[in-house]
Amino acid sequence: MSIHFRDLAEQAAADGAIAPEEILSLRRAGWGDGRIQPEEAEAIFAINDHLAEPSAEWCDFFVEALSEFLVNGTEPRGYVGDGQGDWLIARVDHDGKLDSMTELELLTRVLEKATNAPERLKAYALAQIEAAVLTGEGPTRRGSLSAQGVTEAEAGLLRRIIFAQAGDRPGAVSRGEAEMLFRLKDATLDAANAPEWKRLFVQGVGNYLQGFAGYEPLSRDRAAELETFMNDTAVRIGGFFSRMGEEVVNGGFGKAFGRRTARRDLAAEAEAAQQVTDDENLWLQDRIDANDRLDEFDQALLDFLAEK
Repeated sequence: MSIHFRDLAEQAAADGAIAPEEILSLRRAGWGDGRIQPEEAEAIFAINDHLAEPSAEWCDFFVEALSEFLVNGTEPRGYVGDGQGDWLIARVDHDGKLDSMTELELLTRVLEKATNAPERLKAYALAQIEAAVLTGEGPTRRGSLSAQGVTEAEAGLLRRIIFAQAGDRPGAVSRGEAEMLFRLKDATLDAANAPEWKRLFVQGVGNYLQGFAGYEPLSRDRAAELETFMNDTAVRIGGFFSRMGEEVVNGGFGKAFGRRTARRDLAAEAEAAQQVTDDENLWLQDRIDANDRLDEFDQALLDFLAEK
């Protein structure tokens, strides 16, 4: 970390505020070598801890810099490792609570930007956003949080995190996420909710019951293996393709590339996913019965499933 970066961080921490020109200086100093270093990431979090009212400019810098550090700061790029995930949880949860909405935005952005992330981080982010929707108050980058019902901004954050690329079920809604939507629905049923909340509830739970998640990201270890191979200039490419050719002759392309199972019939899987199974039907009935009434959200969901 440069002396200039450290001085800026210490000054902002002492003032409890940071000016736009100081943020610009941090950008220049932080990306001077092309990436955010670990000590710079710590300094950025320390500044955020001391800001009384983070500005929109600060929120943008904080989220951009730290999401880049977490997602692309180590190899393989695009994957959040266990160490990075544990560091983020520890920094956000250092005093047992989410201190600012910039941190909530960061958790969401990391899962949107990453190809995959540790399960512990996914579960932590989901729990934090649920707590923020139920109890949080104050401005976010795209609206306000309120403890009274689900606002448009809260619905937007929920939508982003449950459909995030590195979420609990990549590109689709998991059972755990659908159960969270039901808990939020029951807790805010009689509040003044934004119209977007009902749409999200219906689409989210409907996606879990009838959606198809054909995308399965590589594990971080497998991605690292492939990247090491591609970057290894000592690999004898000619020998590799020679061996591959022999395997194609003897066992077909499936053997050559290590695939032992038949090709997935994605169209058939997608069609099968449209059908609500007996297990899913029992799960849905239990969720609907949880508040001892068939409310307007439940009815809207049932109507949606009947149409599909």
